[in-house]
Amino acid sequence: MAGVELRQLRYFVAVAEELNFGRAAERLLIAGPSLSQQIKVLERDLGVSLFDRDRRSVSLTPAGAALLPHTRDLLERADDLQRRAGRLSGAERVRLGYVNWLPADLVARTPAVAQLHIDAWIAPSHTQAARVADGSLDLAVCWVRTEDLEQYGLQARLIGADRLYAVATGDDASDVLARDTDVLLDDDTTSWSSWNLYAEELARDTGARAVHISDGGITGSAFFDHVRRSGRPVINSPKGQSAQLPPDLVQRRVRGPEVYWPWFLVWRGGEARPAVRAVVDALCDGVGDLGIDAPGAWRPDSGAHWQ
Repeated sequence: MAGVELRQLRYFVAVAEELNFGRAAERLLIAGPSLSQQIKVLERDLGVSLFDRDRRSVSLTPAGAALLPHTRDLLERADDLQRRAGRLSGAERVRLGYVNWLPADLVARTPAVAQLHIDAWIAPSHTQAARVADGSLDLAVCWVRTEDLEQYGLQARLIGADRLYAVATGDDASDVLARDTDVLLDDDTTSWSSWNLYAEELARDTGARAVHISDGGITGSAFFDHVRRSGRPVINSPKGQSAQLPPDLVQRRVRGPEVYWPWFLVWRGGEARPAVRAVVDALCDGVGDLGIDAPGAWRPDSGAHWQ
């Protein structure tokens, strides 16, 4: 038994299923004589005859029929061992999409559980959630509502949060009350659907003034132009948080309440791949206090549950 190899057992199963050495050899991509020789070696090492063969037919011996299910079970367990080893070595590939924010320690957290591939297509939250649902991605960091999870069949865990600030003209960098700010909503729902939903809820809950635009000015130079025309501080979206401000504009913290944009890690409900679930745990466990549940903080009630 010490000399028995897994490949010989796979040869045995192939011949048992085909009951034809020629077809089994084609399936295994080896030469017929080599297959026949390996089966003979296996029979010698096991000490039993596995097949009755003549010029016209091949059939399992009673010993071969008795050993076949055990051999299949052994090969299954060997394959499972190989898959588990692959996951432990980080060999299994997991595709992650995002909007504009990722955890700073992303790379340090995941190599022990999966080979994480960061998708190059940076898209809005609702687009990334839909891509997870259709299988284009395994995971995505985005903002989703509870109803989005139900619609797409997704699950989510809180992974991070941005505290949003306002941008204003002049040099007054003092805090500003949320009710004294503007929040922009863009007519382009293809690009800004998630932000618009968030902004509408923010305006309703805090008294901020909702301003409808149609030029894509949620970010970039068009956003700065809206700030200059507004005369009031304007809430900056998560995509604009790291943008360098022009010298005539200033950043102002928002309070009464503080305004937070939660980031969720989403995956398909019923996800069967252990590597995907392992990445979820690696990225979300120990996230810590993000401030979003503190007194004086605001985050949208429509957002996914994050316990």
